[in-house]
Amino acid sequence: MRCEILVGGKAGQGPNILTEILSQALIKEGYFVFYSRDYQSLIRGGHNFNILSFSDEPVYSNSSKIDVLVSLDESTEKIHSKNLSKNAIVVKFVQGKGNMFYAGVLFKILGLEFKILEGELKNLKKLEENVKDAKGGYSVENRILKLEKVKNKSEGLVLLNGSEATALSVIKSGLDLYYAYPMTPATPLMMELGMAQLEKNNKHRVIEVENEIAVALAGIGSATQGKRVMVGTSGGGFDLMTESLSFAAMAEVPIVFYLAQRPGPGTGVATYTSQGDLNMALHAGHGEFFRLVVAPGDNEECAKLANDCFYLSHKYRVPSIFLIDKHLGESKFLFDEKVALGKIKEIKSSVKVGERFNSYESDKKQDDIATEDAVVIKSNFEKRMANVRDIENEAKELGMIKVYGNEKSKNLILSWGSTKGAILDALSEIDAKFVQVLYMSPFPTKQVEDLIGKAKEVLVIENNSESPLSRLIAEKTGFIVEDKNKILKYDGRPFFVDELAEEIRRGLK
Repeated sequence: MRCEILVGGKAGQGPNILTEILSQALIKEGYFVFYSRDYQSLIRGGHNFNILSFSDEPVYSNSSKIDVLVSLDESTEKIHSKNLSKNAIVVKFVQGKGNMFYAGVLFKILGLEFKILEGELKNLKKLEENVKDAKGGYSVENRILKLEKVKNKSEGLVLLNGSEATALSVIKSGLDLYYAYPMTPATPLMMELGMAQLEKNNKHRVIEVENEIAVALAGIGSATQGKRVMVGTSGGGFDLMTESLSFAAMAEVPIVFYLAQRPGPGTGVATYTSQGDLNMALHAGHGEFFRLVVAPGDNEECAKLANDCFYLSHKYRVPSIFLIDKHLGESKFLFDEKVALGKIKEIKSSVKVGERFNSYESDKKQDDIATEDAVVIKSNFEKRMANVRDIENEAKELGMIKVYGNEKSKNLILSWGSTKGAILDALSEIDAKFVQVLYMSPFPTKQVEDLIGKAKEVLVIENNSESPLSRLIAEKTGFIVEDKNKILKYDGRPFFVDELAEEIRRGLK
C-alpha cells in the first residue's frame, strides 16, 4: 500500500505546516513517511507544493502519480491535473478557507479520527481558531480513502530532513563554530544550528559574516586556534572559497566545508536541486593536494558522514567537503535517532593553541618556517601522499560504499547522493544490485572495480547532465560507462520512483 498526497498553493498559504501535521499523525498511526518540497524563489505568490508519500513499508521518494490533490488556491488543480492517478481524490479550492480547513478535509479522507488532528493542533498557536476551522473541513467531507491499518511499524522513528540530521551530528561531534553567509540551499543548516536553544545547550556558535571569502578565512582562523569549525555555502559561494581551501590544505588546517548543491552555473535556479558540483568539490583549488569529499544519500548518512568529516579532518589535518543537495537537505525522511547518533563520536581538536601555520611550503623541523629547499619540498609532498594512503585505509573501515538489492544480480546500478531514495524504492520491483558511493575522495577504486567486473549490465544514475560519477569511475578504474547506460535528470527536480523504475527497465534490456 502506497499513497501520494500533493498539497499546493501560493507562497505564504502554509502547505508546509499542513504537510508536517499530516506526516506526524501518519507516523503515530504506524505508517512510513517521506515528503519533499517544491518552491519558487518568492516570498508571496507563485506556486509551491509538497508531495507526501506514505506506506506500510519504508518509503524514500515520491511518485509522479497523485492519489490525493489538495488545492489551496485556484491554480493548483489545473497545474497538476495531468498527474492524477486513476482514482484520485481532488480537494478543490474553497474561497476564504485556510490550511486548517484543508487539514480537516484530509484527515477525514484518510479515515483518521479528529482527535488525532486536534492533538497535533495543540502544538500550534491559535488553538481554538484552528480547531474550529479543522472541524469545518472534517464535517463537510464525505469521501474516505480506505487504507490498510498498520501497527507500530514506524514506532521510535522521527521525521527529519538532511539539514536537521547534519546539525544533530555536527553538534554531537563537538562543533564549536559554524560560519556562513546565507545562500540557498545551505541556509537551512545555518538556521537549524542557529536556533537559540541549541546554541545555549551545546555551547557552539553560528556566525554570519559579510561574504563567502570572509566565511572561509574566518573559519580557518578559528580552526588554527583549536576550534572545531564548519563553514557552509552553495556552489556559487564555494567558488569564492577555493583559494582558502588550498590554503587550508597546505597549512594543514582541519576544517569542514558544507557544500549544498543547486542547479547552476551563475545564480542558476536557487530553490531547486542538482548534483552538478561534484567535479568542483574534487578539483577546486590550485596546486596538488588531497581533500576528503563525502556525499550522503539520506538523513542517517548525513549524520554518519558529517562525523566522519570531523574525525578524518582532525586526525589527518586535511580539509574535508560534505557534499549535499537541496533535495536531501530539505526533504523529510524517517530517522532512527538512537541508531544514527549512537555511534557519533565527539572529536577533539588536533590543533594546539600557539601552533604556527604557513601557506608557504615550510620546514616542520624549524617551527614551520617558509622554505624553498628542494629536499624539504620533496619530503613534504611525500608526507602528504603517505597521509592519503592512511586516510584511504581508514575510510575503508568506516565504509566507503553501501550495497542494496539482490547482491547476486548481474545488473549493477551505481549512484551517489540523494538519488538513493528513488533507486531504493524502484528496487522493490527490479532485479539489480545497487551500489551507493559514499566516499568520492578517496574513491573506493578496488571495491567498484570488483563490482563492475562481476556485472553484465552497468547503469549510472545521477541528477545532472554530464555524469561526473561516470567520469570518476573511468578515471579510477578505466571502465567507460556508455551514454546509453546513463540515466540523468537535470531539470532541477529529483527523480520520481515510477519514472525512474521505467528508465532502469529500459536500460537493463
